[in-house]
Amino acid sequence: MNSFEHVPVMPTESVRALNIKPDGLYVDGTLGGGGHSRLILECLTSGRLIGIDRDKSAIEAATARLKYADNPPCFATATNPGMAQNSMKFQPFHGNFHDFPEIMGELGITAMDGVLLDLGISSHQIDTADRGFSFRLDGPLDMRMDTTRSLTAHTIVNTYDEKELAFIFFTYGEERNSRRIARAICKAREVSTIDTTLELSAIIEGTSPPYIKGIHPATRSFMALRIAVNDELTPLEDVLRKIVPFLNEGGRMAVITFHSLEDRIVKKTFASLANPCQCPRDIPYCVCGKKQSLHVITRKPVLPSPEEVANNRRAHSAKLRIAEKIL
Repeated sequence: MNSFEHVPVMPTESVRALNIKPDGLYVDGTLGGGGHSRLILECLTSGRLIGIDRDKSAIEAATARLKYADNPPCFATATNPGMAQNSMKFQPFHGNFHDFPEIMGELGITAMDGVLLDLGISSHQIDTADRGFSFRLDGPLDMRMDTTRSLTAHTIVNTYDEKELAFIFFTYGEERNSRRIARAICKAREVSTIDTTLELSAIIEGTSPPYIKGIHPATRSFMALRIAVNDELTPLEDVLRKIVPFLNEGGRMAVITFHSLEDRIVKKTFASLANPCQCPRDIPYCVCGKKQSLHVITRKPVLPSPEEVANNRRAHSAKLRIAEKIL
């Protein structure tokens, strides 16, 4: 079995956020290691769960883990004798949740009761050197979540000009040292191509002051490259809006973010869908005709408990926001 491992962040809070109906239809748009999906499936009786991920290794490992667990909740068992193999509760799908309407169309789904999006990178992806996500492990500069795609971090680092690199580091990583880092990369690649994560990490470290509060100097730059390679932010608002029409009345959307750029997009999109009126403030009543489609459950995001952060350091920046469909 694939060793794809991932500790789900805020598992209880996330599943509770969906307000699961035992006979409902749910989508885990970022399947990962299957941790959240496992908990959702345990809440279902005659319901169904679709698990989507752009990483084929995640799809394979999560499917195997859910299928071969000691008490599999997702496949036909003696306690579910009426469930045929062609109507399993869990259905994996290799794809990007950014293509949500197309995936739902391919699956023949027009309505669902909830969707969960965990926008973080998995522990397995970070800890596998060959995937190129970590500045602490020596590996190729890859960073693709979907390895069938062509754009890699190697291409960006070795072919983008100084201005483009600085833009990526500043915009996606909120890196104040972005121009200096971009300049150092361009100077280094004049000698030879930058091929590995540790080579890039050393270049970035050489441009930066000593560690601040234990944060490695390459942290923000590597995050920015990952976001650029996988185009994580550009389609986010659009897909959140496109998910809403698929939700049944009372259906929930729960989104876990891990940095301020993601959280800001989710917060603003939810707020816009909850209060869509674009009329000037001096008009006493709405004339634009735009109707509210969501009710925001979380005015402030749900945060992981101190105990969870102590046990799973990667949960420290996580924020959970929840919204409910209204008609």
